[in-house]
Formats: sequence, structure tokens, C-alpha cells
Amino acid sequence: MINLLAFAFTALLIELTPGPNMGYIAITALSRGRAAGFALIFGIALGLLLAGLLAATGLAVFIQSNDTAYQILRWAGVFYLLWLAWDGWRSANETSPHITDTKSTGTTYFRRGLITNLLNPKAAVFYIATLPQFIDPGRETLPQSLTLTLIYVAIATVIHAVIVITGTQAGSFLANEARMVKIRRVLSGLLAVTAIWLAVSTHH
Repeated sequence: MINLLAFAFTALLIELTPGPNMGYIAITALSRGRAAGFALIFGIALGLLLAGLLAATGLAVFIQSNDTAYQILRWAGVFYLLWLAWDGWRSANETSPHITDTKSTGTTYFRRGLITNLLNPKAAVFYIATLPQFIDPGRETLPQSLTLTLIYVAIATVIHAVIVITGTQAGSFLANEARMVKIRRVLSGLLAVTAIWLAVSTHH
């Protein structure tokens, strides 16, 4: 129980640190509304869950130890984040925060959230580097890894949901369209900076 609480606290601190997910969730919530925002975080949650499962089964260790596979994944993630930043900047002039075709919006943003995290090597590295510290070597490893993965995904999803709700509420108060454009572009710029930071920080 102590290990679970310690891991939950660690995961909370990590998720409260601004990163690519936070930036893109904020952009989506402001520009596309709550439905798109929640579709995005469900995709992110699935991506984090799959990364955890890969780590638990040892495939993530292979990616981390195989430099070619790691670099391909790393740069694919960086360029995808840069594309998302450009897309957010380009669409900042769209004044309506919602899209009428909710089904299309949900599918699109769910897919984006999933791809963003599948192409983020730091997700796999997090599981490889952090989870073992909270695993009891005297018990079976796989069930413990899966439990810790579910805890992390749950904490991340709750924090992301708060960002979506806060972002859509803030959007309703920002009636000034020029101000909305500036905010979306600032967030897009921060997402681009995050992509560059990801490229530098994941170099090994």
C-alpha cells in the first residue's frame, strides 16, 4: 500500500509538470470545445495504457536499448507535435470554439491523442525508469506493473479532464475574439517549444 501511495504521489507531480499533452489539451479545449477535449484525453489515456503494457511485457525495453528504433520513434513524435502546434496556430483565427460534426471531431481528436502518446518515447521511458522503483521484488512483477500503469493513467486522465473543463469554461468568458486568437497561438507556440525540448531531452 505504501508503494502504491508513493507512486500515485510521484505520478501526480509528473503530470502536473507542463508537457506536450497539457499544451495540446488546452489548445483543443479552447478552440474545439469540451467534446473534442474529452475525445483527445481518452486517446491520450489509451496511448499511455498501451505504453505501460509494452513496458510491462518488455517491448519498451527493446525500443530503449535499440538506438535505431528509439530514434525513429523519437523524431516521429517530435515532428508530430510540431505539426499539431502548426495546426493549432493555423486554426487560431477560427472564431467558433465548437464544431457541429461532433462524431468527426471525436474520432479526429481521439486519434491525435493516441498517436501523440504512442510516438512519445518519454512515455515508455517513464514506465521503464520509474515503475521498477515501486515494485516489490518478492512478488510477481507483471500484476504490479499493470496496477501501477492503471494508477498512472487514471491520475493523468483526471488532471487532463480538469484542463478540459477549465479551458472550456475560460473560453466561454473570453468573448474577445482577438484575445482568443492570441491565447491559442501562445499555446501553440508553447507546444512547439515542448516539441523542441522533447527532441533535446530524449537525446541519448
